[in-house]
Amino acid sequence: MNSTPILFKHIKLFTFIFLITALVSTNGYGEEIEYEGDVMDVRTIRRIEQHPHAWRVWQPFIIKGQKKNHLIVAFGAMVNGKKDMGDILATVSKNDGDTWEEPIPIFDHRQRKGELQFAYANPVLYKIPGQEVIWCYAMRNPIASENSEESHLVAAFTADGGFSWTPVEMAMRYTGPLILNAGVVETEIKGEKRYLLPAHRNTLAADPRGSRDHFILSSSSLLEWKLEAFIPQPTEARVFLHEGNIAPWGKKGELKIVMRTADYDDTSLTTNPPRAYSSVSTDGGRNWSVAQPEPDLHNAKSKGYFGQSSNGTHIYVYNDGPAQRGKAPGFPNGGRTSLRYKIKPAGEGWSDEMTFYHAGIKNSYPTLAEVAPGDFRCVWDSGTANTPRTHIHFGKLKLKP
Repeated sequence: MNSTPILFKHIKLFTFIFLITALVSTNGYGEEIEYEGDVMDVRTIRRIEQHPHAWRVWQPFIIKGQKKNHLIVAFGAMVNGKKDMGDILATVSKNDGDTWEEPIPIFDHRQRKGELQFAYANPVLYKIPGQEVIWCYAMRNPIASENSEESHLVAAFTADGGFSWTPVEMAMRYTGPLILNAGVVETEIKGEKRYLLPAHRNTLAADPRGSRDHFILSSSSLLEWKLEAFIPQPTEARVFLHEGNIAPWGKKGELKIVMRTADYDDTSLTTNPPRAYSSVSTDGGRNWSVAQPEPDLHNAKSKGYFGQSSNGTHIYVYNDGPAQRGKAPGFPNGGRTSLRYKIKPAGEGWSDEMTFYHAGIKNSYPTLAEVAPGDFRCVWDSGTANTPRTHIHFGKLKLKP
């Protein structure tokens, strides 16, 4: 019996399987992407094609787990036909971001609450140092709403590193609408441990009695939240202050919030010039200074990231260029394209602008988590040259000493 045809069939089958595997790897999470910037090991961890019911994947948030090389990323999958609302999912890496598990739903819009159906947005992850439990806070809004700007706070937790999530009911002493975008910060107010959660509201468009103000929620338990403070508006002209990040600043007990900005009355416009605004608290977050522009920190109507490394260096990651859809030389497809960053070593001023990530595509909403002094793991939503938020990117950034 001649075995050559059988062997040839096996070779062809092996070649066919190899080509399929190579094709999946080429278009999957290990894809090489040409780009400029200091962020390394950039890879795609989730694509819109993997969520048939969604038309955008957006606003990821990353946190370090309890074990070495353990990372968790929560992100949103925007429901078809809706703006900034959908499902919240979590994906886990056990090898420092090299591979990622299939996402687990945290909040699912298809799960009704009796007769009510909700959609969700803007996950925020938090873990008390030394504890196993990881919290996810998010926004919940009736799915029939036009957008997510009348949302309320919801929470879930995981005790197994992000592989299963349990929703919890909270005691809310603040019952108004809110929008989340930044992480929880631990502090002390009058000698007692408190957790601060920055939030804002944007209710002026739908209600002439509404507002566009930034405020701070606080909790002693992570389960009961109250209104702690508002960020005072500038005295000369109000600014739409929103999406602020809080980080330690200066002396013990001193905190600083750096906020995204826009014109208060016409949110399609940036401030002039387009700058982030900041406010400082010297008593752990109970009282805050009048918001002021940051002359060295650009903001063109897109969320930045502001934080502090464990060695005392501050970092600010942001979109350069014009506002979201504004076109300008070098930005033919509008803003939210390149991500840049600046650092501020302790006792020094802000550095010159450096490139975080630039690939000629849409990028926005970066979040960073420090895994070692000056060593960050980063996520942000990315798109194509013309379409935003088609995939979630992951990368590593190590600050230069």
